[in-house]
Formats: sequence, C-alpha cells, structure tokens
Amino acid sequence: MKTNSIDNAKKIWWDMRPHPFFNTLEFRVCDLPMRVDETIALAALIQATVVKLYKLHTQNQGFRLYRKSLLMENKWRAARYGINGKLIDFGKQEEVPERDLIEEYLAFVDDVLDELDCREEVEYIREIMKMGTGADRQLEVYRRTGDMKAVMDYIIEETEVGVDEVDSLPTARAV
Repeated sequence: MKTNSIDNAKKIWWDMRPHPFFNTLEFRVCDLPMRVDETIALAALIQATVVKLYKLHTQNQGFRLYRKSLLMENKWRAARYGINGKLIDFGKQEEVPERDLIEEYLAFVDDVLDELDCREEVEYIREIMKMGTGADRQLEVYRRTGDMKAVMDYIIEETEVGVDEVDSLPTARAV
C-alpha cells in the first residue's frame, strides 16, 4: 500500500491470511462445497487444524515444514484430480491416494474435536469422501446427461440440501 501497488490489503489473495481489518484468520474455501453440511465440515476442520497447530506451538512442539514448491505441487494435483487422485506424501517420499492423506489429516486433528464440540461436523468429511465432492458430483451429472442445464439444476438442488435444518436451529452455533 505504501508503494501504491495496491489500494488496500484485501487485494492480496492467499490460501490463508490474517484478515486485514478484523482480528481473525481468513481461509479460502476448498473445492466446491455445495451443501451447508459440506461448508460446515470444512470450517470445522480448519478450526480444528488451527487449534491443533496452536497447541503444538504452545507445547514447544513442531510439525514438519515443507518447501512451498512441494506444497504447490500437491495443491495442483488436488485441484486437477480431486479426492480420487494421488498426492505426494513428503515424509514417505512417494505418491499416495489423496483419501489416505485425508484420513491421516482427520487422525491428526482428532484429539481436539471433542474440546471444540465439532466431532460430528468434522466426521462429515468422510461422508464427502463417500459421495464425492461438489465438483465430482457435478461432473457425474454432466457425464450422465451431457446437459449443462441439468448440472445447473443439480447445483440448485444441492445448495438447498440441509438449509431447513440450519434455519430451524434455535441459535447459530460458531464452528
């Protein structure tokens, strides 16, 4: 901003960043969560991750750190191939199914889920792995029908799944 390259810090896009105006962390959403439950599951997983990493830090423990270029390779693979693809397990130095790494990830945060009261929400990640991501399901509709209108109709239907349950909650619960 001082060099007039951008007019405000909101113009900088990262996968995660301190929010430029609020005292919060901001995360970009993964893939394409079409259902409310998918969005809540991802938010709960991110929250659990932050708490887990914070606890490790406060206990003077670390976590493996890898070069950004390696992480970007896995990010590209995840975007290109989705949850049915393979990522690089940098510790093992080999390709592994992404689903295996997701299970490791869920095990990594497991010890903080009850403290955060978000076990049920994070467990929904396994439901996503069963039914596929929003992108997987959209592609399946297109493969089956060859019709973009059918895909749009599907997106509208999926967006409404679970909305009634959320609307009927007495108070909004922060994940």
